[in-house]
Amino acid sequence: MRASQRHCFSLGISIMSTPTAAASSITAAAPSASLEWRWKPFGALTPSEIYAILAARSDVFVVEQHCVYRDIDHADLDAWHLGAYDAQGRLACYLRVLLPDASEPDIRIGRVLTTQPFRGMGLGNAMLSAALERIRAQWPDTPISLHVQAHLQNFYGAFGFAPSSDVHDEDGIAHVWMRSPA
Repeated sequence: MRASQRHCFSLGISIMSTPTAAASSITAAAPSASLEWRWKPFGALTPSEIYAILAARSDVFVVEQHCVYRDIDHADLDAWHLGAYDAQGRLACYLRVLLPDASEPDIRIGRVLTTQPFRGMGLGNAMLSAALERIRAQWPDTPISLHVQAHLQNFYGAFGFAPSSDVHDEDGIAHVWMRSPA
């Protein structure tokens, strides 16, 4: 096995939903194209993967959601990164996992996104399931926290997360902390 393949895995997920207009150019040629899931610490990411991740985060959080903030916050260096890539190497969805430290005893999941062409295909469910499986295998007995947009509480609640703060404003968007026990 090549070093670059050690962090790859398959969820057996195929994209088979009816493509949206934005996604039709991607899915029309391969309506059941499977994705390659990559779970890596920062040091194992390739320059192309880093670029794709940062571009997607900028597109989603800064451009689409109009949140002007410092995305490159140095936390990426110590984080694990989960991304799914199509056969052409395009990033479909992504999240990062911050490990516990002296100031925060929980594992924290953040920067959760699905790129526009791949939305509406259930990748959020698949990605969060894959992340939780990996986290619980590597760091058992460690609680997991998320800082999420308030309208997504039911989505994360289905994975065992419960609100652990009041709803509050961040960058003009209602957010809430949620936590899942170990």
